[in-house]
Amino acid sequence: MDTSSALSLDQAYELMLKHHGHQGWWPAESDFEMCVGAILTQNTSWKQVVKALDQLRSNQCLAPNAMHAVDEATLAQWIRPAGYFRLKARRLKAFVGVLIESFSGDLVAMLEGETNVVRERLLAIHGIGPETADSMLLYAGNHPVFVVDAYTRRIFSRHGWCSEHESYQSLQDLCHEKLGCSCCDEKVSRVEFWKDYHAQLVRIGKEFCRPRQPRCQACPLGALIG
Repeated sequence: MDTSSALSLDQAYELMLKHHGHQGWWPAESDFEMCVGAILTQNTSWKQVVKALDQLRSNQCLAPNAMHAVDEATLAQWIRPAGYFRLKARRLKAFVGVLIESFSGDLVAMLEGETNVVRERLLAIHGIGPETADSMLLYAGNHPVFVVDAYTRRIFSRHGWCSEHESYQSLQDLCHEKLGCSCCDEKVSRVEFWKDYHAQLVRIGKEFCRPRQPRCQACPLGALIG
């Protein structure tokens, strides 16, 4: 990425923030719920995740000990709206199993430490890949990592900020290098900036930069297409 592209990324945030306002993302009542949502949102829409989370909440299962105690088949039925429910139930049980057995259910302890060490800890859990791990690190653990997803790659590649087939690590490295806080208030930390930047990209990806029939003329980032 050249200097002009880095400038465009700063401009992009200013345009998104002006259009959407601060997103306050990730929507969750607790850090544990945030982590559960990160697993549930794999390959499905957030609308469906909300339905699954509501089911878990109504069954008093949005706490580590409760989720660890429930059997996998029952858990799978409760999260059915999120799709791939049997697979995701297995992943949730794997996550909560490590949380309970290795950290006594203390999510703060699980996410505490050097970022690279905690990231490897999460990636070692069945069903947790880079995007899910980084979401947990950023939003629940307040670690300075930028979350890359399909929206990021699509938006960046369409604006010429990366190639269409950029690897996760390469795109994340690029964001870590180029996305400082130059367009933010001095009181805003890099972590808070990256939280909202990712949330803004999700909004753009859903509402404007769609896989088919993108709404480029209406998009807040349309002015940056050149």
